[in-house]
Amino acid sequence: MIQITRLIIGFIFAVLLTTCDTRFLTQTKLERIKRNGTLHVLTRIDPTTYYQSPEGFTGLEYDLVTLFANHLGVKAEFDVPATFNDILTRISKGEADIAAAGLTITKQRQQKMRFAPAYHEVTEQLIYRSGNRRPHDINSLTRGILEVVKGTSHVDTLISLQQENPDLTWNINDELNTGSLLYLVNEGLIDYTLADSNQALLIRRFYPKLNIAFDVSEPRQLAWALNSSNDTSLYDEVVRFFNRIKEDKTLDQLIEKHYGHTSRLSYVGNCKFREHKKSRLPTYLHHFHAAAETYNIDWRLLAAIGYQESHWLSQAISPTGVQGIMMLTHDTAAQLGVSDRTDPAQSIDGGARYFQQRLRIISDRIPEPDRTWFALASYNVGIGHLEDARLLTKKQGGNPDKWMDVKQRLPLLAQKKWHKQTKYGYARGKEPVQYVENIRSYYDLLVWLTEENQIKKNAMAIKVTTPFKNAALDIDAPAL
Repeated sequence: MIQITRLIIGFIFAVLLTTCDTRFLTQTKLERIKRNGTLHVLTRIDPTTYYQSPEGFTGLEYDLVTLFANHLGVKAEFDVPATFNDILTRISKGEADIAAAGLTITKQRQQKMRFAPAYHEVTEQLIYRSGNRRPHDINSLTRGILEVVKGTSHVDTLISLQQENPDLTWNINDELNTGSLLYLVNEGLIDYTLADSNQALLIRRFYPKLNIAFDVSEPRQLAWALNSSNDTSLYDEVVRFFNRIKEDKTLDQLIEKHYGHTSRLSYVGNCKFREHKKSRLPTYLHHFHAAAETYNIDWRLLAAIGYQESHWLSQAISPTGVQGIMMLTHDTAAQLGVSDRTDPAQSIDGGARYFQQRLRIISDRIPEPDRTWFALASYNVGIGHLEDARLLTKKQGGNPDKWMDVKQRLPLLAQKKWHKQTKYGYARGKEPVQYVENIRSYYDLLVWLTEENQIKKNAMAIKVTTPFKNAALDIDAPAL
């Protein structure tokens, strides 16, 4: 009897196991991701995609993936393969759920993988170094080294161009990424490379010697890639996600966050900033560090504010009477207890405390980094005019909690048609917009110049063949 009972229990247990296995096997890919709680994502280290910032990981792809993972109720697990080509190979084999790596949609790739809806548009550009002869077209590339990354759409573009320009030649690098090749162009170790326009836009802020010669392609679209399979459950959910963030303008806001301020700084302004960082900033650096520690603010943000205000000149004075490194007004200085506005320690401490006050005034419901941009705008134009612009934004159907929308309305405060509808009236509304965007640019540069430059490290720690000799160089360059 006991033996029969055991047989019955064993049979039932086997049936349950079989049922569970069958249910698992019949689950869709989306269901399995939700069940496991992890979204496996392939990406690459690049300012346009995924990188480490002072606040943690960021980048357009990082933000998009994180939003999508939250949408699914899972965690995103990022995997950075050794080379760009590895990303394409692994996603085509289904070794990850999504490749979010700034991938261009091409006909060749569409045969191996499925692309989600496009989220950004770029052109491919030929990049060269300032001081060298600017090539005007592909036929001009008769001398010098042109090098591109293996597996990128840039290789396909060159192959296509070679059909009409048989003399066109190039090298394919299977170890470095495009950011590293841009560094080599900046250093004069190679003559040219190709980069997508969004990469060139971001990297040129950090390597001001880089120049764009010309576009080598028509506009192309960037999108996530997924494995081609009969199971479209994950793909369908990705499509729904992108349709939603396009409709509610979340995508526009993310693009503004990462690219909205990047064209603000000119080549001359960039060079002057770098010069002043070496010649002026060291004198006041300990004051910025002390204020940053006291008020829990990144010292580089405080230094960026100081540079925008005075170019780090302690005796600076404006026609309106504001003075010192942080350009405090007489009334603001009195309110903060600053007795000497030209004293660097007092000015920087007072400016940091004033910015902290501005930050506290901004509603907690406004997420970062918009909250910081609003605080900076109020530092420049005052909280009253900022609130007027936010009310105008709301009346016109924009989002008053998004800097992208409010910065479009601030300039309206200079027009009678609009400022007569506001509580605080006329204001030179373009100035706070320029003020915030400049500080964002200075801050990005300070972060770049004070953090370990991984692009430079990657580019120079391996053997690089130069145009000057055939021998390979082993260079272990120090971080910037």
